[in-house]
Amino acid sequence: MPDRLSSRPLPSWVAPERLFPALAARRSDVFWLDAGADAVEGWSFLGTGVAEPFPEDVRLDAGSVEAGMPPFRGGWVGWRDYESGAARAGAPVAIDPEPEARTWLRVTRAVAFDHAAHRLWLLAPEEEGEGWLESLLAATSLETPTPRAVEDRHVAEARHTPAAYEQLIERCRDLIHAGIAYQLCLTTRFTVPGTHDPVAVYERLRAATPAHHGGFLRIGGRALLSASPEQFLHAGGGVIRTRPIKGTRPRGADAATDAALAAELAADPKERAENVMIVDLMRNDLSRVCVPGSIRVEGLWEVESYPAVHQLVSTVSGTAAEGTTVGALLEAAFPAGSMTGAPKLSAMTQLHELEGGPRDIYAGCFGYIGVDGALDLAMVIRSIVVDEEAAFVGAGGGITWGSVPAAEAREVATKARAPLAALGAEMPATWRSDILN
Repeated sequence: MPDRLSSRPLPSWVAPERLFPALAARRSDVFWLDAGADAVEGWSFLGTGVAEPFPEDVRLDAGSVEAGMPPFRGGWVGWRDYESGAARAGAPVAIDPEPEARTWLRVTRAVAFDHAAHRLWLLAPEEEGEGWLESLLAATSLETPTPRAVEDRHVAEARHTPAAYEQLIERCRDLIHAGIAYQLCLTTRFTVPGTHDPVAVYERLRAATPAHHGGFLRIGGRALLSASPEQFLHAGGGVIRTRPIKGTRPRGADAATDAALAAELAADPKERAENVMIVDLMRNDLSRVCVPGSIRVEGLWEVESYPAVHQLVSTVSGTAAEGTTVGALLEAAFPAGSMTGAPKLSAMTQLHELEGGPRDIYAGCFGYIGVDGALDLAMVIRSIVVDEEAAFVGAGGGITWGSVPAAEAREVATKARAPLAALGAEMPATWRSDILN
């Protein structure tokens, strides 16, 4: 087990968007857990590390972090792909899960950004790290970089046409009518062939759709770029929380239209039913690793607004049972119910047949696991995966008996549009909003 890194406050502030390009140019394996452009609360972390397997045996933190100190002070940063969780749960999968020794980094050097206090911390082994940071600062631009313009335009390729996706929705409704599932999170994928500069793409993504759980992770030659608004799991002080999102509306062109869309989302019976089914599923999942009677719904059907969308969000928490490990928590709760449906195993089994291809990192999770048992993992949604030959964007939505296929297809287009735009890609012609509407 690695030691906790030393946490040393730094005398002056440097924005993470200024530091990150210099770090990404120097190291192949890097991360930036990003509280969002112009964040005024929360923490961001950027740094580097060495590949290590997923830390299954770390026990969840039962203590509390000293006020003002970074909540992450050493441990691991990485992702878990959807197929890894589905296979462990006993569901069929389209591809072999990723070897987790290639998807997690043990952090060796990092900088923590306290956005509320406007304060920096160096995280490094005792008596080390100053030279690393000084060289990084020396290579940092004096100006905050602006997102680089797209050089080549593309048209994305879709796994399904809207018509095919709507047919799959009807098949989901048939399964629900037959009692095989109560809800199914049906997804599809858009592919943009060619090579892409992940740093430039992420600059554009976070500028267009800032989110409190964004991130850039490049490990083993693959890059995950995320503007995720969904916190999957947080553990600290003996409490586990999850904040599932179910229910989406686009932002309006003016204040009145925007407010009307948010109000419509809050009151929509289908969206509320979809959301509460996942709340019940997450209550059940957390009960497997929490003290009996400690599960609470702290917030239900709360509308959160982001630059591109309104979302319907709920919060579920519980007190971690003594001795609960990170591995046990993910065995209980991953893949997230918001990305599977209910009952979970039945939903994943049906979705394997319906979707016709892998989800890969999309619908998985990413973030940090502290050596002290603190944990903060986000859902891989509103995200891009970049490899040597192409970039991939997943999108989907929860299907209930009350789903209207055309409306569900429009929601997919709304979710995929911003990540594809960051890649310089247009939606395929059949998926463009003017046609769907």
